[in-house]
Amino acid sequence: MNIDFTKASFRDFENIPGLDAIARAEVFYDFLGFMKQNGHMNYRLINQSGCGPEMDVITPQSGASPARYVSFVSNDYLGFTQHPLVKKAVIGAIENYGTGAGASPLIGGHFSFHQQLEESIASFFGRSSDSAVIYTTGYTANSASLQSLLLKEDIAIVDTAVHASVYEGCLLTNRKSFLHNDIESLERILKDARERYRTKMVIIDGVYSQDGDIAPLDKIRELTHRYGAYLMVDDAHGIGVLGQSGRGAMELDGMLDKVDFITGTFSKTFAGLGGYVIADPKVAAFLKFQSRQHIFSATSTPASAGLIKAIELIDQEPHWRAELEQNITYFKNGLISLGLDVGSTQSAIIPVKIGDPHKTSDTGTMLLKAGIYTNPILYPAVAKKNARIRMSLMATHTKEHLDKALNAFEHIDKVLHISRR
Repeated sequence: MNIDFTKASFRDFENIPGLDAIARAEVFYDFLGFMKQNGHMNYRLINQSGCGPEMDVITPQSGASPARYVSFVSNDYLGFTQHPLVKKAVIGAIENYGTGAGASPLIGGHFSFHQQLEESIASFFGRSSDSAVIYTTGYTANSASLQSLLLKEDIAIVDTAVHASVYEGCLLTNRKSFLHNDIESLERILKDARERYRTKMVIIDGVYSQDGDIAPLDKIRELTHRYGAYLMVDDAHGIGVLGQSGRGAMELDGMLDKVDFITGTFSKTFAGLGGYVIADPKVAAFLKFQSRQHIFSATSTPASAGLIKAIELIDQEPHWRAELEQNITYFKNGLISLGLDVGSTQSAIIPVKIGDPHKTSDTGTMLLKAGIYTNPILYPAVAKKNARIRMSLMATHTKEHLDKALNAFEHIDKVLHISRR
């Protein structure tokens, strides 16, 4: 089967009729070569410095040696991966405990820092100390917990824009998707599911990872509970960024104590690795003994002590959140003034929607040439007509960093005509 590389996306290679696994890989390898030849291979670039507002990166433009770029690829929104107190906590824990946990949590791999982390993240959301379950990744916090909670007699009702980890978590159950942030679409599904399924769970994001927009949590929560369903909110991109005290999209709508399940990741504002589920203590206990990816995976390393410190810093140093908010406003307004389409973003995730996938890839290449490191996002991550440059802002970006990016976009628009003008 011949695939037109000029029109292909990564999804076209998932299952090629008539080709076995090795043959599919060979065709895909040729496609990667095609992307490299066209200067569109802006993925898996090698970073040679820590994540931050500037990064040293080996790119097709830099050759074999790294070059310094203004970076918009990191979800380290508050810059805590480089915070001296977070680093100090990690170093101290490694000196005390070593580099690994050595076992799964049920059979010797549950350490004092794991217990403290569970209690800290539960307290952060105003829940009792036994309300949290931690996972080694944010991805498995969603996929593993959902596979334990929802089976063939149940149903997951998900927003079309939820993370891939949610879709994987629904593989063992029934699933219906409602239109993104569409209350009427959600209600139609809830009405139909009310008497047909045992457990009904609505699953949404607080902040959506591609458009940066926020779910109408109060309306969704009221509707969900009216029809006897539970509500799970993954606020990975809102925690630490939104709300008066950084508790995320749920705090904005006064929903912190009204959501049945809160999930999230430690890899963004908390500057490490891992994930968590916040639930009723009885449900949390169930997951600790029934969630397969939790009980059969080794626990996180002693570096988790840095997560505990990062959780504390959300309250102790609120100025980072204020600086991030200033950067968001300045950069978003600058892009809009250039006529660029930033969609409905209300967060630190700022897309520049271009639409045409090849023009989007060309924009990513031109940004790299201008010293700006961004992510071109194409189908299947977004719809084909919604290709965009996705950027994440940090509290540690300076006005000079933002202006450099704005100047680059202004120049690119003159060449590629990517604005709405």
